[in-house]
Amino acid sequence: MKLLYNARIHTLNPAQETASALLIDRGEIVAVGGDELLDARAEKFNLGGRVVLPGLTDAHIHLQHYALGLQKIDCETPTLEECLRRVAERVKSAKQGEWILGHGWNQNEWRNLTPNPFPAREGESALTPGPSPDRFAGRGESTSPPVGGGWPHASHLDSIAPNHPVYLTAKSLHAAWANSAALKLAGITSSTPNPENGEIQRDEHGQPTGILLESAMELVSAKMPQASIGQLAEAIRAAQPILWKMGLTGVHDFDRRACFMALQELHARGELKLRVVKNLPVEDLEHARELGLRSGFGDHRLRIGNVKAFMDGALGPRTAAMFQPYLNEPENRGILNMDGEHLLELARRAADVGLAMTVHAIGDRANHEVLDAYEQLRRYERANNLPALRHRIEHVQVLHPDDAARLAQLDVIASMQPIHATSDMHMADRYWGERSRLAYAWRTQLTHGARLAFGSDAPVESPNPFLGLYAAVTRRRAGEAGEEWIPEEKLTLREAVEAYTIGAAYAAGMESRLGKLSAGYLADLIVLEKDPFASPAEELPAMQSSATMVGGEWVWRSE
Repeated sequence: MKLLYNARIHTLNPAQETASALLIDRGEIVAVGGDELLDARAEKFNLGGRVVLPGLTDAHIHLQHYALGLQKIDCETPTLEECLRRVAERVKSAKQGEWILGHGWNQNEWRNLTPNPFPAREGESALTPGPSPDRFAGRGESTSPPVGGGWPHASHLDSIAPNHPVYLTAKSLHAAWANSAALKLAGITSSTPNPENGEIQRDEHGQPTGILLESAMELVSAKMPQASIGQLAEAIRAAQPILWKMGLTGVHDFDRRACFMALQELHARGELKLRVVKNLPVEDLEHARELGLRSGFGDHRLRIGNVKAFMDGALGPRTAAMFQPYLNEPENRGILNMDGEHLLELARRAADVGLAMTVHAIGDRANHEVLDAYEQLRRYERANNLPALRHRIEHVQVLHPDDAARLAQLDVIASMQPIHATSDMHMADRYWGERSRLAYAWRTQLTHGARLAFGSDAPVESPNPFLGLYAAVTRRRAGEAGEEWIPEEKLTLREAVEAYTIGAAYAAGMESRLGKLSAGYLADLIVLEKDPFASPAEELPAMQSSATMVGGEWVWRSE
């Protein structure tokens, strides 16, 4: 047994909001109270008046991408030049022909994006942003919007890495930037057709610029050397302490088969110390049906979540599916991967075997299509005496006003990432204009009665939940002055913390075991030096866990 005492404990349990001691046995909380627990025969930990919260969960993370991304070039820079400098540094230490990988660039944030500062080789274009190629507003709908935000070009990378294939994913993970060597290995030329739901950006002469959108990214990524399951397991194992220090005890993962295999390997070795809900890609739905998998299968450490589908793209590359065009791009309404009827058919097949759905939807049209499908799915569940599964929408980034109340009405979980709002606010105003009033609208969703589950979408953003908490309660970027962006959508700190705890637990079907510090709940908790409920919001970004416990085991303690 373990006894934690002399603490300020926020239980998030309305029946007993605060306490000073916790008694833990075999990974579970057996008592919550005060001095009356001090006589218990247990290993005692005097927390010296520190603050204890339930462990936080990132309800949307790409664990494989995040763990491997720790080894990549950090391309989230204020200028194109700084990004290129970091790439050039990596090239200096790379072996001949080795792939150069990076992540995080966002052309919408780069200051003073100019024509390529490096000389182009003969036959290459030195222009940074060529005319935008066709986009798809829906299947078969071609458009030609002008480039906004200014795209980089393959020739930027060719000048500093002529002998290495270079592949840099955008912050959104919905675009990539490749050099000529990488394009050549992928066989991408002026005659290569755009894949379905994707785009090879081309210049005015029809030559590839090096920018790949959505499914076109796979043309290059498929040629890259892949980490083995063992290497991936080691990368995830090494990433765990970083997440524990941030205050995370659990994650909902959205990567694919290799990540699932690596997680199983860690779990079998007793080295998986995070609680992981593993969502399955929709392309594996039939395999899951054949095996009889269902949401919730597994144990408290690793369990099956939902089936994940993509309805559209993202705001950064302007591929999120919208009812009306992007501002100053009169023909661009983004990319709609499927309509609601197609999604409904997939969702019915999943529901038949007890698999819930979760769908990526950014734009207002994408969210509308998902909600239409979920409305019919709820009817199907009732008509066939199926359980009302815990379906989700991932991101819910902008809604049409007519759809604002529908998540609550349909009991659909709003799985959102508060840090997206402050990262994207300038882009949202630039490309969505007045539609941004219902962008990242957490307060609207709570007011209507929807359940919130918060995450980060790492490596799109940092998985640090305290950055997310700050964004949720201030609607401002950390460290920047200025007005709050759409302050009507701010949350209280309690509401935001509950989205990282109670809401995430509900989305996982674990609300009776996780999300609170109460008797019968699993002993997942974090210890803080400061009380976030008694501190100015400006102190939230700097907070981190000084000790993290998962299942009664101290997995992280600062020196």
